[in-house]
Amino acid sequence: MAQNNMHNLVTLIKRLEAATTRLEDIASSTIELPQAVPALSTTIATPAALTSTASPVSSSLQNGTRAPPAPPAPKQTPEDPLPESIEEFDNFVSQSVDKYVKASNKLGGLIADQAAKVLEGFKQQRRFLLISTKAKKPDISGPEMAIYQELLRPINEALMDVGSIKESNRGSKVFSQLSAVAEGIMVLAWVTVDTKPFRHVDESLGSAQFFGNRVLKDFKDKEPDQVEWIQSFYQLFRDLAEYVKQYFPNGIPWNPKGQPAADVAKTIAVDSTTSAAAPPPPPPAAGGAPPPPPPPGPPPVLKIKDESAPAKADGGLGAVFSEINKGEDVTKGLRKVDRSEMTHKNPSLRAGSVVSNGDSAGRGKSPAPGKKPKPESMRLKKPPKKELDGNKWTIENFDKHHEPIEIEASMSHSILISRCSQTTIIIKGKANAVTIENTARLSLVVDSLVSTVDVVKSSNFALQVLGYLPTIMLDQLDGAQVYLSKESTATRVYASKSAGINVNVIKGPEEDYVELPLPGQICSYYDEGRGEMVNEIVDHAG
Repeated sequence: MAQNNMHNLVTLIKRLEAATTRLEDIASSTIELPQAVPALSTTIATPAALTSTASPVSSSLQNGTRAPPAPPAPKQTPEDPLPESIEEFDNFVSQSVDKYVKASNKLGGLIADQAAKVLEGFKQQRRFLLISTKAKKPDISGPEMAIYQELLRPINEALMDVGSIKESNRGSKVFSQLSAVAEGIMVLAWVTVDTKPFRHVDESLGSAQFFGNRVLKDFKDKEPDQVEWIQSFYQLFRDLAEYVKQYFPNGIPWNPKGQPAADVAKTIAVDSTTSAAAPPPPPPAAGGAPPPPPPPGPPPVLKIKDESAPAKADGGLGAVFSEINKGEDVTKGLRKVDRSEMTHKNPSLRAGSVVSNGDSAGRGKSPAPGKKPKPESMRLKKPPKKELDGNKWTIENFDKHHEPIEIEASMSHSILISRCSQTTIIIKGKANAVTIENTARLSLVVDSLVSTVDVVKSSNFALQVLGYLPTIMLDQLDGAQVYLSKESTATRVYASKSAGINVNVIKGPEEDYVELPLPGQICSYYDEGRGEMVNEIVDHAG
């Protein structure tokens, strides 16, 4: 028995010595840093640092596992510098376009909404230009035409959005402002012009000035914010033209050594300055504790609806119809009138009765009739005026002027002729547009125009075109003679509320003018077979 106990004691001592040796080996191994942990491969400076770095390693060794190596830090690829043309375009957007957007936001409403679409269009154009610096030009005549159209699609969508705001608000008070922007937004298409695209920018400015000059005329002395807005819009075109002349005088060159446009487009966002993505956050140190969870969100708010007071009975026509629907019960609330209260049987009551005006305060007054404008003969005559303000010619208040009035116009000039009578005006050069209003016996001679001659509220008007004119618009005219040159035989004439309009065209070998009257009477009837109205011009023979 004693021998067995002695044997057990010896065995226990040996086991204790083995355990002690094992513990000493473990303790000595914690002094040396393992090579497999790169996060701990730094030089140990102080005992405190030794303690803080050795503790996680010793704990992992005690658990019989080795700490996983930390992943290497990601290498940040250097960002490609932006081309100078893109940097200058960013400056153009941040200065010229942003000034126009701020002026639009100051006016608010539909003007601000339309300006936001214009800004989006220039952002999409900036992306298109950035792609062109890194990609080869798609083969437009081949299978890459769809890729080219896809690159232009965001710009085209911005164009359509700007135009839709104008078309859906034709009755708005700011329709002239919306029309000016809608006509000028075609400037974004300069990226598709291969030969001198800055000319397209100038022509777009002329189109915008057709309606923009009306804004200048209507608000010149009334609302300075409107004048500042349209001037900022005009300046946008001038700055863009200078930019295109400097960097893209012969169209967009693209990058002959670049990648395919479809691949580059996938790496460039609308608002990105470079195609490189932001580097990921660095991983936590090996062996460190995981980051704490985010704080919990706010507790849900219980929404309690207040019980409102019961609605009062409807008044007005609703109350009348509800009473009528009662049927025979509608007369239960009436009382019988005594003979002494009947006015048709008591003349004395009729003589002294006065209609009460107790409800007159609640009844709206009928609007007063508007004042009719004074006839031209009774208006105070203003002195004649002929001046050039920016790109706008103004000719007005000339009466029985014996000598013709001549002006030298350029493609960016628009001309307004107002309140002139028995006067001849000659426009030399190719102007943008001519607007005529409230004239009598006015004769106009033009060389060529970019857009239209718009005549409103005039009588005995005469127009002679020496060059090319695409469109003539006549509204509320009483008598007009139009002489077209050979180049303008295809001119479109739009007439409304007008009579006595004759168009003279050159015809025959002798090149004589032939007078062709415009129809002034239309017969309309409903066609049951076609299910629509049929309009026919009435011809008077004999």
